[in-house]
Amino acid sequence: MPILIQHDELFDRLTAERFAADRGTTASTRTVVLDVRWSLAEPDGTAAYWDGHIPGAVYVDLDRQLADHDVVGEGRHPLPSEAAFTEAMRSWGIREGDTVVVTDDLGNQSAARAWWLLRHAGVADVRMLDGALAAWRAAGHPLDTGWVSPEPGDATAHFGGMPVIDADAAAALPGGGVLFDARAAERYRGEVEPIDPRAGHIPGARSAPSAGSLDASGRFLPAEALRERFAALGAEPGIAVGAYCGSGVTAAHAVAALAIAGIDAALYPGSWSQWSREEGRPAATGADA
Repeated sequence: MPILIQHDELFDRLTAERFAADRGTTASTRTVVLDVRWSLAEPDGTAAYWDGHIPGAVYVDLDRQLADHDVVGEGRHPLPSEAAFTEAMRSWGIREGDTVVVTDDLGNQSAARAWWLLRHAGVADVRMLDGALAAWRAAGHPLDTGWVSPEPGDATAHFGGMPVIDADAAAALPGGGVLFDARAAERYRGEVEPIDPRAGHIPGARSAPSAGSLDASGRFLPAEALRERFAALGAEPGIAVGAYCGSGVTAAHAVAALAIAGIDAALYPGSWSQWSREEGRPAATGADA
C-alpha cells in the first residue's frame, strides 16, 4: 500500500465521499482523517485543532491514545495495549476496510506514530498526508473549526504488523546491522539533553535526524534521495535496520522514511527514554557511532 497521499488526492477523495453521502449513496472509498498535532514543546494540540483542521478530521491525543503511561520502565511513551488501541480506533470512527490518513503540523513527525501503530495493528491502508497541514493550507484547501465526534467504528487491533525490538536487541543490532538515532544531532552527540536523565546515544547507533528526511516544505524527500541518504549511513535492502529516538515518536517517522526508500526497519519503542534510565546501559557521546 502507498505510504503517502498528496493534498489534491485527499481533497478529491473527501469531496467525492461527501457528495455521495449528500446524495444518499455509497462512495467507492471511505477515508478517515486523523489530526495528530503534538510536540515536546506543545503536547496538547487541541487548541490548534479547534482553530482549524481538515474537514471531518478527528483529533488524536498522542499522549493518551498512542501511549500507555500506566506501563512502567518502558520509556516515556510505552505502546498501548491491543485492547486500548482497539478502543481508540473505534472512537476515531475507523471501520474495517477504511483508508486512514494521518497528519499533523510538524512534517508528519508526530503523525508517524499513528501511522506506525495503525500499520502495527493490521490496518492495511494507512497513509501520511505528504507535507502535512502546511501543504494542505498552501494549496488553498478548506479548514473547519470546532470538534468532530464520529460514529463509533468496528476496527479491531491485531498487533504484529510492524517489527519491534527491545533494548537488548537494539544494543546488539549495530554488530550486524544498522541502528539509527532519529533525534536532533546535538542530542545524539550528548551536547544537550532536555528531558531524559542522561545525555548521549546507544553505542554503535548512527545519527539520522528525522527532519533530514524532509525537504524545506516539510514533504518527504523522493524515494531515490532517501535511498541515497540511508545508504550513505550504511542501510540498504537486506541489512537489518532499527530506529529509536527520545521516546519512540519520531523514530516512527524514520521507519516511514526508510519504508519509502524500500528498507524495512524495526522500531525500538522505549528508545532513549528507556535506555537512559536503565542501570548498566552505556551512553556514548560525540559524533562517532
